[in-house]
Order: sequence, then C-alpha cells, then structure tokens
Amino acid sequence: MKRFTLGTSGLETSRVALGVMRISEKTPDQAAEIVKTALDSGITFFDSADVYAAGKSSAVLGKALEDLGVQRDSIQIQTKFGIVNPDDKGIVRYDFSKKHLLATLDRELDRLKTDYVDSVLLHRPDTLVDPEEVAEAFNELQASGKVRHFGVSNMRPWQVELIQSAVPQKLQANQLQFGLMHTHMIQQEFEANMETGGSVDHDGGILAYSRVKKMTIQAWSPFQYGFFEGPFMDNPKFPKLNEKLEELANKYSTSKNAIATAWILRHPAQMQVILGSMNPRRISEMAAGGDVDLDRQDWWDLYVAAGNIIP
Repeated sequence: MKRFTLGTSGLETSRVALGVMRISEKTPDQAAEIVKTALDSGITFFDSADVYAAGKSSAVLGKALEDLGVQRDSIQIQTKFGIVNPDDKGIVRYDFSKKHLLATLDRELDRLKTDYVDSVLLHRPDTLVDPEEVAEAFNELQASGKVRHFGVSNMRPWQVELIQSAVPQKLQANQLQFGLMHTHMIQQEFEANMETGGSVDHDGGILAYSRVKKMTIQAWSPFQYGFFEGPFMDNPKFPKLNEKLEELANKYSTSKNAIATAWILRHPAQMQVILGSMNPRRISEMAAGGDVDLDRQDWWDLYVAAGNIIP
C-alpha cells in the first residue's frame, strides 16, 4: 500500500482509507472482520462522521478497533462535524458554532474510544458560519490535544478561504466526491473558455486550487455514479467502462476494483481514496489499487470509456 503525507501536516498515512458510514449495519464480529481486512490490506486511515447513523457508525468502529486490540498510534482516525441530524432521518441544518463543534467532538471521542482524532473536517458548508468562532473551537480542540489536524468537506475554494482567513491551523484536506463516474472537476478544466455543458464552473476550480494550496482531496463515493445512484462496477448501464476495466485488470494482473482505485491515485493531485464498501472481498480488491501504477494511456482510455469527452 502506497503511503503519503496528508496535505502539509506531516501525518503519514495510507493512500487508501476506509469510510465507515455503513458499518453501523454490521454485527460486532462482522465489523471486526471489515476493519481487520482493511488493516491486512495496508489501510491505516479510517474516516467517520458524527451524523453517520446518528453516531452509531463511529461507535461500531471504535468497538471493532478495541476488539481487535489495534494500537492507537498504528492507525489514523478522522471524523467530521457540523451537521445537525439527531435522528438520522435527513439533514436538519448545519451548525459551525463553537458550542456545537466542541460538544460534537467530545461525543465522537467517546464513541471512537480514543482520546484524540488525527483529523477532523467541517462537514459541508454552513452559510451562517462565523469564521472567528470556528477558530476559537479549533484552537481549543488543538490545545486540549483532542484534534491534531483540521480540514473541510464539500467546499469550494472561496469557502475554504473564508475559513482559512480566521483559523491559524492549515486546512489539510477537502473531502469531495470523485471517481471514474464523477469527474466534473476535471471536465471543467478541460472545457475552459468553451460553451459546452462541461465548461460550467460548478466548483470554482477546486482541483487546481487544492493542488496550489497543497490540500489533499479525499475522494468519497469513488465507485458510485451520480449522487448515491449506485455503483458503476459490473453495472450493465456502463458496458464500455466495465470492458476497459476488465481489460486493464488482466493487463496488470489484478481486479477491476483495483484498477478503478488506481485511476484516482494516478492523478498527480495526490488524492486519497475513501472506500465505502463493507464487503471484505471488495475492500481487499479496492485497496490493492494502492499498489498499481497505471500508465498515462491507460488513464486516458478509462476516462473516455467512462463517457467523458476530450475536447
């Protein structure tokens, strides 16, 4: 498994991470198997959020790590906060107030059975944000040793700049949806100064911005198409993409899942892939992509096979 440094933090971790949004559905034994599979595959970074199953996902992850006897300093744990969703029945609102952030982080530490998290992200933008209040929360969390590094999720460049204008800590990561069937940030770069649909700037040039600022893009739902519409792997809606994935899996003596992971990691932006699967076999296959080096032509062939146009 390739390793890298998250942003400019100095935190060395695995290029592939496991997101545990759906681990709440598993029994303790199943959760332990999932976490052990990830660890055996070279994954040391685990991503959660306080609103995943109203906190249960973090609790299940914490128990699995405890049951397995995992040494805390051998792994990295990240969580996200800033969404108010007490019953897991739909987002109620966002809340970046100091009071909410501090209370939420304490509850997450209890669930995760740890004294600190390696990283915490603001989970989607809050239009009522007071950047100075966020700075107060971040400073207190850092001074207490409860959080070591900070970042954001699902934010555009100027939203990042607004937070960064007040907080003294360098924002190290931005978690964004990205994968073979969600390539909008790349399309917008290609179709600059054109009148095509892909030229519409939805994200403010977030890909180039992240590279300039040395912020790690954490790719969530990398195997989904649309917005939680389903996986593209072995989906009859995408025959050309799956044919190309199969061809390259044979070429590199690996699986289609590994190739899809390797496609993201091949980008020089040095992204981190957040896996969402709870299937041990698929986790192993996806994680194996961390050891596959796609050549340029194969990267472009996959991009086109996914239905993208090169202008």
